[in-house]
Amino acid sequence: MNQQYKAHPWHGIDKGNEAPDIVTAFIEILPSDTMKYEIDKASGYLKIDRPQKFSNVIPSLYGFIPQTYCGDHVASFARSHSTIEVKKGDGDPLDICVLSEREIYRSDIILKAIPIGGLRLIDNHEADDKIIAVLVGDAIYGHLTDLDQLPAEITNRLRHYFLTYKNIPGEEPRQCYVSDVYNRKVAHEIINLSCIDYENYIGEQNK
Repeated sequence: MNQQYKAHPWHGIDKGNEAPDIVTAFIEILPSDTMKYEIDKASGYLKIDRPQKFSNVIPSLYGFIPQTYCGDHVASFARSHSTIEVKKGDGDPLDICVLSEREIYRSDIILKAIPIGGLRLIDNHEADDKIIAVLVGDAIYGHLTDLDQLPAEITNRLRHYFLTYKNIPGEEPRQCYVSDVYNRKVAHEIINLSCIDYENYIGEQNK
């Protein structure tokens, strides 16, 4: 009976039995997209969040790790590793950027990815980590195991994108900072903490 219905990308898809070494990623946005899409939490469908206001585009596939949540544990970790005030997690699944040398032409898909590091983004005092990963089996990136093996130019592009992608012409820039660029070990820790936050979040929802 369950096979007659599409699984909710956040709750109904498993993060993967090998997490945090290899995780499932649900892809919302492609590098070619001029719209910012995100998952509608209630229905599980992709929705348009907003048109991209500037010409910069995401330098990788972008989505989230299912059954994760940026809550108290993720925020506490960010708070203890940053001089910038962190009030809370952003209340969303843990974001992931997946690098591949192959062009992928559609979103609303799942794939297997290997986390190699991440960016500690603090957006308006909310922890909003971005895990950096590579597509399993990718001919160019698939052998990478840690962020220091990735060309600095790619990390810098991701950093610049996330520092500017929410700015709107004519409005004051958001208080958005990348307080740290971290390695595979830290990425694994944040993934594990986001899984704990997810279990706590689901527990609260079911009360």
